[in-house]
Amino acid sequence: MTGQVRTVDGRVAGRRGQATRQKLLDCLSEMLSSSPYRDVKVIDVARKAGTSPATFYQYFPDVEGAVLEIAEEMAKDGAGLTELVSGRSWVGKGAKQASEELVEGFLDFWRRHDAILRVVDLGAAEGDKRFYKIRMKVLSSVTGSLTDAVKELQAKGRVDKDVNPAAMAGALVTMLSSVASHQKGFQTWGVKQAELRPSLALLVHLGITGKKPAK
Repeated sequence: MTGQVRTVDGRVAGRRGQATRQKLLDCLSEMLSSSPYRDVKVIDVARKAGTSPATFYQYFPDVEGAVLEIAEEMAKDGAGLTELVSGRSWVGKGAKQASEELVEGFLDFWRRHDAILRVVDLGAAEGDKRFYKIRMKVLSSVTGSLTDAVKELQAKGRVDKDVNPAAMAGALVTMLSSVASHQKGFQTWGVKQAELRPSLALLVHLGITGKKPAK
């Protein structure tokens, strides 16, 4: 983490303080990957980071406050997902490649941030507006780019005017996020990752272009 960092009481943290704060966040992230969010306690995070609860409270009001910090950083990384869509060709073989790379990038992003995304989804489902806004920040970047892609194809007469671009884009992104959060579950159904991704890419291609991928 770079830039000016402040403690809970408003003081600017020095280099050592910033390093301590980041270590606490890193340890918390690691714990979220193996423990239920509700079970993570300040004392456990502090102990894992080799410091004290008092030090933890210098930088965060509680575990939830630290979790929100991690979630905000994840959302910043998620903004990069728009690069998988914007400026891409959605015609012919270009559309096939764009669909495949979007699915690949989306699933990989979800797998990298699986632990914090599970917490964000939980908070959003419980009605916490802070987590809901973070979740929408991640999804909106891709939704907006896909909406523009459909509009552009409509302007060129390649997609039916009756298709609602925002509705189609939102449906596809919701599908991708739902599948991404249940990647391990597909193995229970006997579906391998190598089989899942082409199926998702086909659905994305059909949704955006209205056609099957070019061979």
